[in-house]
Amino acid sequence: MVIGHELQSSRQKQSPLNERSTASMRIKNVSGIVLSTAILLAAPAAIATTGQPARAAANASVNAEHNLTGVWERDPSPFEEGGAGGAEDIPPPRPGPNLKEPYASAWKSQRAKRQAALDAGKPLADSSTLCMPEGTPTIMQAIYPIQILQTPGQVTVLAELYMQTRRIYMNAPFPKQGDLEPTFYGFSSAHWEKNTLVVTTRGLKEDMQFFEIPHSDKIKVTERYRITGPDKMRIDFSIEDPGFLQSPYRWTWRYKRNHKYRIPEYVCDHSLEKINPDGTVSFEPK
Repeated sequence: MVIGHELQSSRQKQSPLNERSTASMRIKNVSGIVLSTAILLAAPAAIATTGQPARAAANASVNAEHNLTGVWERDPSPFEEGGAGGAEDIPPPRPGPNLKEPYASAWKSQRAKRQAALDAGKPLADSSTLCMPEGTPTIMQAIYPIQILQTPGQVTVLAELYMQTRRIYMNAPFPKQGDLEPTFYGFSSAHWEKNTLVVTTRGLKEDMQFFEIPHSDKIKVTERYRITGPDKMRIDFSIEDPGFLQSPYRWTWRYKRNHKYRIPEYVCDHSLEKINPDGTVSFEPK
């Protein structure tokens, strides 16, 4: 989610196919809890292996309103929607988290510190810089496109960024609290409510944060996926954590399906940045 202006300019001028040269630090500050969901369908969707895989899947014998398979891009892009410009980070989704004290003050202070470092040309290292997984729900921010694959009993989200994989299980019971090991993407269970896929995620690592928002092991992320028109989708998000939040943190992201784009390999290899002893990052192509 921390994204410097260099990536923004690059993103606006280049097509997705020649953006591989942008560094992980220029992508975003991935200090956010992970909430990205994948989507599971009760009925199988075709997965094409040649030509236009997303289009072939869209033509599968599946109710169009339940067909989430394909490559998706944010609409509008995170840069346009966030209003980020110059040396400004993409901000958290409005209206922002309603944190309890002392967490609210500490979070605002950290965000101000990160912005000040960016203004000074010495951005702070973050989980993205360290090549760590984005987690849920951050993976769904889709700075680069994501691909959703629907198969019997499971929906899988594949992110271009760092080639991440998120799995969502249809109608799956949650493990008992003591048996639910915290992970970057958590345990996600989904079911259909008419034309809306409802995904609930629990078991998220406390040190993996969404826009650096602190949370406990009781955090619950809910996503509601809905096709709103031809090749259009919206996801309504809600984060609940009574120990840290005074009220649920809610926002909406919209997406458009891209039938022509093929997600390429994207390996995080620290090829364009150096992490300094003081925690800042320098861009030094090797």
